[in-house]
Amino acid sequence: MAIRNLTGVSQFLLLGFSEELKLQLFIFGLFFSMYLITVFGNLLIILAISSEAHLHTPMYFFLSNLSFVDICFTSTTIPKMLWNIQTQSKVITYEGCITQMYFFMLFVGLDDFLLTVMAYDRFVAICHPLHYTVIMNPHCCGILVLVSWIIIVSLFYCTCLGVYLSSAAPHSSHSSATASVMYTVVTPMLNPFIYSLRNKDIKRALIAFFQISAIKNVIHLS
Repeated sequence: MAIRNLTGVSQFLLLGFSEELKLQLFIFGLFFSMYLITVFGNLLIILAISSEAHLHTPMYFFLSNLSFVDICFTSTTIPKMLWNIQTQSKVITYEGCITQMYFFMLFVGLDDFLLTVMAYDRFVAICHPLHYTVIMNPHCCGILVLVSWIIIVSLFYCTCLGVYLSSAAPHSSHSSATASVMYTVVTPMLNPFIYSLRNKDIKRALIAFFQISAIKNVIHLS
């Protein structure tokens, strides 16, 4: 009977950013604050769009979906990283790693397709303004969002197959970790500022939302 190696991988060790305790505390505070800004910023955009009837248009419908995806996107990796820093542990289980990879790639692809759909929406609005309401009707908007969801699920399996069939090129682990921070944390955090500070409709909706919330609190206290 031939001798075989039956050793299986049950967990992985995450690289992390630094071994120094003081620097880890700084990294924890930095990423925790960035995560809170990302979640609450995108959540405010969703609440503002849903609470204002005049924002119930295709462009803001796609924007609210993009904000939701950004919240989910950052939530796939940042909470686990914060937990590992807090507990001084770099371990992630095999099942947890696969699950994290699945949802990470799902929301990355979905984010890209929603941006593509938003670009198509602006193309129709600019180039075909008279037919905009006919082309971008609620049924069409729903189909575009549904197709975006169906297509990162499909690409997940294709990309996984490509990873297993291709060899990994040598690269710096720290440089790749730094680069990954840019699109996993910084970009979703900046999106609410980009879409709110430069958009008068969103700013008016946010002001109205806070005013209504303040009035309700006063009535409740009274």
